[in-house]
Amino acid sequence: MATRPRLRWLIPALLLLAWIAIGAVAGPYAGKLAGVASNDNSTFLPASAESTEVNDVLGDFSDTSTVPAIVIAERDTGLTAADRAFLTDATDPLAGSDGFGPTFSPPIPSSDGQAAQMFVPVSSAGEPGDTVETLRSALASPPDGLTVAVTGPAGQIADLSEAFSGIDGLLLLVAGAVVIAILIVVYRSPILPFVVIISAVFALSLASGIIYLLADNDILVLNGQSQGILFILVFGAATDYALLLVARFREELTRTDDKHAALRAAWRATIEPVAASAGTVILGVLCLLFSDLNSNRGLGPVAAIGIAASFLASMTFLPAALTLLGRTAFWPLAPKHVDSSEPGSTHRFWAGIADRVAARPRVIWIGTLIVLLVGAAFAPTFRSDGIAQTDYFLGSVESVEGAQIQARHFDAGSGSPTWVIADDSQADAVLGTVRDVPGVASASLVEESGRPVVADGRVAVQATLTDNAESLAAQDTVRDIRSAVGDIEGANAQVGGATAIDLDTRTTAIHDRNLIIPIVLVVVLAILMLLLRSIVAPILLLATTVLSFATTLGVAALLFNGPFDFAGADPVVPLFAFVFLVALGIDYNIFLMTRVREESAIHGTRSGMIRGLTATGGVITSAGVVLAATFAALAVIPLLFLAQIAFLVAFGVLLDALVVRTLLVPALTLDIGKRVWWPNPLSR
Repeated sequence: MATRPRLRWLIPALLLLAWIAIGAVAGPYAGKLAGVASNDNSTFLPASAESTEVNDVLGDFSDTSTVPAIVIAERDTGLTAADRAFLTDATDPLAGSDGFGPTFSPPIPSSDGQAAQMFVPVSSAGEPGDTVETLRSALASPPDGLTVAVTGPAGQIADLSEAFSGIDGLLLLVAGAVVIAILIVVYRSPILPFVVIISAVFALSLASGIIYLLADNDILVLNGQSQGILFILVFGAATDYALLLVARFREELTRTDDKHAALRAAWRATIEPVAASAGTVILGVLCLLFSDLNSNRGLGPVAAIGIAASFLASMTFLPAALTLLGRTAFWPLAPKHVDSSEPGSTHRFWAGIADRVAARPRVIWIGTLIVLLVGAAFAPTFRSDGIAQTDYFLGSVESVEGAQIQARHFDAGSGSPTWVIADDSQADAVLGTVRDVPGVASASLVEESGRPVVADGRVAVQATLTDNAESLAAQDTVRDIRSAVGDIEGANAQVGGATAIDLDTRTTAIHDRNLIIPIVLVVVLAILMLLLRSIVAPILLLATTVLSFATTLGVAALLFNGPFDFAGADPVVPLFAFVFLVALGIDYNIFLMTRVREESAIHGTRSGMIRGLTATGGVITSAGVVLAATFAALAVIPLLFLAQIAFLVAFGVLLDALVVRTLLVPALTLDIGKRVWWPNPLSR
């Protein structure tokens, strides 16, 4: 008989040691993920994209081993000889050094004499951002009155790298601090919040180790956006699952003096909803595998691995820690064994909310529905047809400032040409057609010794656009070029280059958004039907979650188009927001309705809903606040995409947890009655 008591502490202790080992081995990889991440749009496109096909043959006509950095200098009163000498003297020593091409262009003056630009080839291998920082350092002390900036594709890569550099440190620090602060308020204990946060850290360690190995072996594509979302998702999900288990553990401790029995009961009661929640999110994000964009497709398994790791840590490490700590985990407000089994006895606030909803359910759901529909009415005004790459950044960055200076004095597309590859038999026709397209400043055939370069019967036309290569206007010009050269019989013309890559990325993202959203809806609905063994309740839950998303999108449109004054949004913003809000938002309905079904089997649907809302109200609200706060932490990364995702998910989660799950779903369920479970036997 002595063996069983020994196992009661031995198994939890072994689990803790196993997770400590996982943390020690896999934890360091969280800081190495940036080394296997790619933020180059050209790697995101499928092989069938037109710009990808052009990129594959471009090496026959141009050096594709480098990416241009554009040094732009401006003096309002006109450049002096000393200014030009500074540009040459500062950059000449770098030519041919590590990371730089062998020769740089001389300073090219603008027609108004107020500016000059230089084209500096930067190796695309290794870390172009570091090379650009070396160039910027060399130009850091210009003559008084001379403004110098490094822009172009290489300059933008450097600024993106700098923006994402905060993911490993600042983002984790902010997210961790926010979660700890909220948990201290929720638990009013100095011990339990750190147990929960350690569980999240171990989950992130496991996920990071797996993802690093997969990305390092080119099995999945990882970028800075996916990396940031992974960190936040793991912290948020692991904390949410922990909140549910801890709340049930606390509840069971009021029913028994035996901490082991309390934990067994809590684990058994929470494993189904937590597993269903994790499974829903995993299958929801894996729908991104249907995406044509490698960046979207890569986020699916990255997020799925993060959720799986969160589930494992929350259902193994955390129970082990709680078993060993027992009531001490809740110190100084440890729960005491009481005789009452009524959930309202320890949840008075939520018992009051449940009673008010039950008193007038129809009035409440109609009123709530009207408010949500008003917000949803503005959803069509959400602009997500794409933005210029220069609008990616929040605040001022050097590459954007340099692009603005360049646009004032030069053809803004200088240094980032658009390429047209065509059959050599139609070279002259293609060249003439490209030159006639509005928005094209100049175009020429790639020549060698005065003759066009021909490779496999194909020639290349290099076109400079009048608009900045990263702008939407430049993308419109590329679309016009494609249309024009596509009409030339026998040319088999294809258009590529940096602007074409941006255009194809944007077009593919719109296709992905329109394809994946319906797939996610079908998958989530199927999961709910299997979980609740009902048809009416899953349709009701999914419909309310979709309405919550539409309301979130409408409110965001009002703020983004108004006081925030955003230029627009990338097409993947509403896609990612939808996937996460539906998958995560449905979690709270799963937590609520599995408890309601459990209570309804004993007490009937009306009493079951009241008891279920009373018991889960506090923990679900806390989980919503934690998840919203962790996603809001994404806003510390100064990129428009992540700031918009942060707002949409944070606002949507709060709306779901505080309004939809608290008022709309309970009121509708109470009004519909037992028929909500149809065709489950509970409906009879």
